Amino acid sequence: MSEMTAKQWLDNMATAVKQRNFVASFVVVKDRAMEPYRWSHGIYKEQELELLTLLNGAGLEMVRVDDQVTYYEPQNQPYSIATNTIAGPIPEVLFSDIDKLQSNYRFVLGNKGRIAGRPAQQIRIEAKDQDKYNYWLWLDTETSLLLKSAYVNHSGELLEQLQLSHISVTEQPAPELVEISQREFPTPLPKLDGQSGESSWSIGWLPQGFELLKADRHKLNMNNELADYYLYSDGLVDVSVFVQRPLASQRPSGALTSGATTVYIHNAGAYDVSVIGNIPTATAKNIAESVQRPL
Repeated sequence: MSEMTAKQWLDNMATAVKQRNFVASFVVVKDRAMEPYRWSHGIYKEQELELLTLLNGAGLEMVRVDDQVTYYEPQNQPYSIATNTIAGPIPEVLFSDIDKLQSNYRFVLGNKGRIAGRPAQQIRIEAKDQDKYNYWLWLDTETSLLLKSAYVNHSGELLEQLQLSHISVTEQPAPELVEISQREFPTPLPKLDGQSGESSWSIGWLPQGFELLKADRHKLNMNNELADYYLYSDGLVDVSVFVQRPLASQRPSGALTSGATTVYIHNAGAYDVSVIGNIPTATAKNIAESVQRPL
């Protein structure tokens, strides 16, 4: 029997995550900060159930029942969205249509190893250009479930890691999932159009493969200022662009980074541009400096 390709491993993982009953604990490591999560998934009475809980701070709980996800956030009313994936620290595309990444990324079979006490196969999702990071995964060779993942720069440095500390695959779904199946949930919010109104700004450069998902205008929590907002994605990575009147502090243009996440602020004189995403600093800078008012 020939060895499976990297693409076959990824397809098997997407299937396994949808069909198996499991409970896992993992941490996301960014620089010196660690975020612990508990992740449960199962099938009960022909319903697919998933629960992802952030264990630090006031807590954040995300519940999926088939094609509806409900978010329970501290100090906010719970709300539901019609979608079949939770917007958590694992890129949603890994559990859906991995084919959409093939025009901008290569799938490479890596080495075998051991993660969380289980034999693992490394799969590398490698960007075809220098404008994006690579994304590496380590999959359980027995179950095809995810054991570890990392954003990796082109020097091979792991910038941000997700590491499972425990996983239990069972015949029956966890009791917490059975309880979820009996809950009442809010009615899903209406879906927003990809764009609302005409664009106020021209974004002159984006990395290959990025497309506009959403554009609107809303207030930023940090200063209650109105900003024009654009959300782009290449399927694996989302990038947010905010354009607003100049911030009072008049800080020089520059970047802040945490793990793989870059926040780049560009002072263009008459307006400020902020770019946020898991992308290299040079990429964020190029996007921010390309923003102009349409002629």
